[in-house]
Amino acid sequence: MADTILVERTDDIATVILNRPQKLNAFTKDMWKLLGETLDGLSSDTEVRCIVLRGAGDRAFCPGNDISEFTEQRSNAEQAEAYGEFMHKSIGTLRDCATPTVAMIKGACVGGGLEVAGLCDIRICGESSRFGAPISKLGLVMAYPEISCLRDLVGPQVALEILLEGRIMDAPEALQKGLVSRIVADDEVEAEAMATARRIADGAPLVHRWHRKFLDRLADPTPLSDAEKKECFACFDTEDFRTGYQAFLDKKKPEFKGR
Repeated sequence: MADTILVERTDDIATVILNRPQKLNAFTKDMWKLLGETLDGLSSDTEVRCIVLRGAGDRAFCPGNDISEFTEQRSNAEQAEAYGEFMHKSIGTLRDCATPTVAMIKGACVGGGLEVAGLCDIRICGESSRFGAPISKLGLVMAYPEISCLRDLVGPQVALEILLEGRIMDAPEALQKGLVSRIVADDEVEAEAMATARRIADGAPLVHRWHRKFLDRLADPTPLSDAEKKECFACFDTEDFRTGYQAFLDKKKPEFKGR
């Protein structure tokens, strides 16, 4: 299990690698567990400013769950529920991750792989990448924690289209539907994803966290409280604001400390 999820660090950017290239990086139960633990650790590491998720090799980001494992791990509802606990916990960890995330998508990004990539803040794919969730062809349901991710990403109507038809879509259609943020040439995916991560990492980390918090809060129709409105101005009392403001005046690159 230890080698199915790898982490590479480059300065303040961490790359999480789904590492089963012989199986196109298909998820196992143990991989789901380890992914959640890995993301939880990185999210609490204040030295990490951006997390990049990718699959090993160039053939696939991830095609979903390893079907060959179903006989022993998901052959009935009781087993599937136990499997789902690991899967849904990891999905929740990624969804709540305080650190900005970028999906580096090469090749197939299907089923559970699409769910993971879709939870990343920015999703960059190659021209030959393919997307879909053909689980109806297996007689399988996308459970609430999973289907909510797809709905939040593309809306209920598009989510239903994806699930009802079970088609595999090309990159331009995925972009049109909102599954990805941008498309680049296949041989430029890695460079563009890492450049994106660098731009994020160079920003003020406290600001990134506030923006995520504010956007999540706006999904709640409850009126904003006075305290919540006041929080929008808390950034002016941070060291990062003073750093950024002075760097702007000095025409220098700011070095934010997250304080």
